[in-house]
Formats: sequence, structure tokens, C-alpha cells
Amino acid sequence: MKEFFHKRISLAITLVLFVFGVLVATFLLLFGCTILLQYIGVISLTPSPSQGFGERLLSIFFLFGLCVLIGTALTAFLSKKALNPIRKVIDSIHRVADGDFSVKVNLKGIGELEELSESFNKMTNELSGIETLRSDFINNFSHEFKTPIVSVRGFAKILKENSLSEEERQDYLDIIIKESERLAMLSSNVLTLAKYENLEIMMDKVPFRLDEQIRRSIILLEPKWSDKDITINLDLDKVIYSSNEEMLQQIWINLVDNAIKFSHKAGLIEITLANVNEEIHFSIQDYGVGMDEHTKAHLFDKFFQGDASHSKKGYGLGLPLVKRIVELCQGNIIVNSEQGRGSKLTVVLYK
Repeated sequence: MKEFFHKRISLAITLVLFVFGVLVATFLLLFGCTILLQYIGVISLTPSPSQGFGERLLSIFFLFGLCVLIGTALTAFLSKKALNPIRKVIDSIHRVADGDFSVKVNLKGIGELEELSESFNKMTNELSGIETLRSDFINNFSHEFKTPIVSVRGFAKILKENSLSEEERQDYLDIIIKESERLAMLSSNVLTLAKYENLEIMMDKVPFRLDEQIRRSIILLEPKWSDKDITINLDLDKVIYSSNEEMLQQIWINLVDNAIKFSHKAGLIEITLANVNEEIHFSIQDYGVGMDEHTKAHLFDKFFQGDASHSKKGYGLGLPLVKRIVELCQGNIIVNSEQGRGSKLTVVLYK
């Protein structure tokens, strides 16, 4: 608080000193010009019997005009230097608008301007990170989208040959079906996220059993956790919740799928659902690879994939989708994770 107040005062003092300096400089220059003009006989500050009222009034107006002229000239000259930091910021903003996120602003001397430069640099760092994620996603998306298309086209051409056995034909058809499903899932994830991002309020709310919906979501993913021989422990209270049932299911499917993906083989996942006063707490705990601080900081960024090697399949869209749906429910999601020891994600919904 003291630091904030001090910075505000520093800007106020700077402005006061600037105005005071202009006034003092204007007075000194006007005094010097007046003495010079009186010396050469242009004006006379000492009344004489021969000087009429009109001449005196003219001298006063002349001095007033000279004061305005000197003050304006000094203000224009000194303000040019005073506004240099603002011009630097404006120039930097134009560069950012042109796509240069490496630009930095370093303003010193005035508290508010230092705060402005720090905020600006933080913004450009965030924009640079988002642009990197976007570029990575476009590259990954293009690769993931192109690969199944090439496979489908290649195996479809082979199927046109008459020399294939029935077994080979069925194998190639299975590959085409699998690759088509990959394309459909990728397209569906992108479209779903885009649709939910444009929503402002949750629509089509109906009361339903939240615990039963979570059980169904786990059953839908049974092939995945069975394939890794993962044990899932459930502790679900009976909870009736009013919301969009289809949208809520996206939360549980994505969170469970994510826990399975990053769990070790023959691992354990613990899922709980509890009524806590006027809140509903859903928690999912895995004991897999966990996350470092960088991954936790960007976990809900679109297109971000914590596994840089991409050895875990995914497009970086599941958790941003979860975050958006929780926001539409006016809820909250809490992340606790330690690298090498697993992760725990808690969704808090309000009744």
C-alpha cells in the first residue's frame, strides 16, 4: 500500500514540478524581455504625464501577449522531452500490433511509468508464449490431421487392387475406420471448444444425478484404463445437480482420460464426489508422472501439451474445454501436482 501511494505521489510531484518550472522560466524570461524592451524604448513601465490611458493599456496587453507567447513556447519545448516515455510506449505498442512480441520497454524515474513498463513487458511475454503455443498447435494439428488422411487415401488405393486376400482387405478397412475416427475426434474437439468459448451462460439446465453421470463416464473409458491395468477407486456421494448434462459430462470424460493418460501401468486413480455445505467437490487423484511448475502454469492454455515429446496422444484441447465449462457453471478448478508423484484436480461447483 505504501509503495502504491509513493508511486502516485511521485507522478503528482513530477507534474507539479513541471508546471512550476514552466511558470518560473516564463516569469524570468518575461522579466528579462520587459527590462530589455523598456531599455530600448518600446514600452514604459513608469507612468509619465504625457502617456495617455490608451498607451498604458496597450503596454499591459503587450506584456500579457508576450507572457502567453513565452509560456506556450516553453511548454511546447519542455513537454516534448517530458512526453518522450509515452512516445516510446506508443511506438512499442505499434510494434506489438505488427506482431513483434520481443519488444521491451524500460522506463525509469517515475513510479507509474516504471509500473507501466513492467506490465507492458509482462504482456509481451505472455503474448509471445501464446504465439509459440499457437504455432506449435498449428504444426501439430496439421501433422495430426494430415497423417490419417494420407493413410486413408493410401489404403483406399490398395483396396482397389484385386490381388488382395480377404484377410488383408479386412485389415485395411479396419485401419481406414480407425483413422477416420481419429479425424472425427480431432474435428469434434476443435468445434466443441469453439462453441463453448462463444457461450456466455449455461443453457438447457435440468436436474440429474451427478454421481451416476461420473460412473457412466468412467465406464465409457473402460477400454483405456483396462488396457493399462489401472485400478479406479470410487467414493461418490449421491448428488443431484442442475445444469446442462451433456456439457458436464465433457468435464468428467476429459479429467478421467487425462488421469489415465499420465498414470503408470498398473497404477491407481482415486475419484471422489462429496457434498460440502453448499458446494459440490469432485476430486480425481492419480499417482503418475505429475507436473512441473511450467506445466501447471499453462495447464489450461489452449493448444498446450505438457508432454513435449508428444508421446502421450492429445491435442491440448481437453483441459481448456474443462476450464471453460467450469467457468460457465460459475465454479472453480484447483490443481495440486508434484512431478514424479502424481496430480490431483478438484472441481468445485456451487448449488
